[in-house]
Order: sequence, then structure tokens, then C-alpha cells
Amino acid sequence: MVNTKSTSHTHRPHRPQAPRHGKGGDDVADDRPGPMDVLRQARAQFAELTGMTAESVSSFEQTEDGWALEIEVMELSRVPDTMSLMASYQVDLDSAGQLTGYRRVRRYERGRADAHRQSGR
Repeated sequence: MVNTKSTSHTHRPHRPQAPRHGKGGDDVADDRPGPMDVLRQARAQFAELTGMTAESVSSFEQTEDGWALEIEVMELSRVPDTMSLMASYQVDLDSAGQLTGYRRVRRYERGRADAHRQSGR
């Protein structure tokens, strides 16, 4: 009896990482996590520390020291939902994606626009 089952494996091509120049011009592998990994880690770490779940990330940028995010959370649920109390938190992460600090930067009702804020910060 001949086995007709296919034993093919999914092959993922090796994607070499772009070299990064270290001190003295030596090439070193870039082991920094990608933006999506950083976002996932930031949301998980923030939730674990505060007990609040991020509803959205309204600002995200790479800095000299790592990453900076602004996370929107619901702090107090109200009826109707447009009256729920929301908050924005500034979250800082190191270059490896580990949370190094956070602080609340504003609070607002979900149904209110913030006309005086500029460019997400």
C-alpha cells in the first residue's frame, strides 16, 4: 500500500535584516522589534499595569530612546456611552519595546470633541 498523503511544508524565505552600524562602523544585526510588535507589547504591558484596556492608539512614534505612544482608554462607563469618561495616556517604551513609564495627559467625555488640541498631542 502506498501512502498518498502529501508531506509538503510551508517554506518561508529567509529575510535578512538590514545591517545597522555599531560603534566603530561594525555591522550589527538590528534586533529592535517592529512597530506592530511594539504596539502589541505596549497595549499588553499597559493593561497589566493599570487594569485598563486600550481602546485605541492615537499617537505612535519612534524616538531616540525607543518609542512613544498615546493610548486612549475608558476610565468610567456611563449611560449613554457618549458620556463615558475617557483618558489619554502617554506611554514610553525602550528600544526593546519594554514599557518604561506612563502618565495620563488628559480626560474627556467620549462624545466631546477637543477643538484646542493640535496634531494628536
